[in-house]
Amino acid sequence: MANNPGAKKAIRKIERRTEVNKARRSRVRTFLRKFEEALASGDAAAAKAAFITAQSELMRAVSKGVVHKNTGSRKVSRLNAQLKKLSAA
Repeated sequence: MANNPGAKKAIRKIERRTEVNKARRSRVRTFLRKFEEALASGDAAAAKAAFITAQSELMRAVSKGVVHKNTGSRKVSRLNAQLKKLSAA
């Protein structure tokens, strides 16, 4: 348990940051889900639009430090591969 004021303040800051990061991670997941739904519907135009927003949201999470840079890039790459597969079909 934190005893000194600095440690107590650090705990408060971590709690606030955790809440913000949870909200950002949830937002990213929402956009990823929207992309997957557009992909499942088979509509290439809707999937392309959903991909663009999901990509921008993922990279925003990367810039905020919620997701690691390589993780974000890997996810975008996989989304793009799925989109290309749909467009080719």
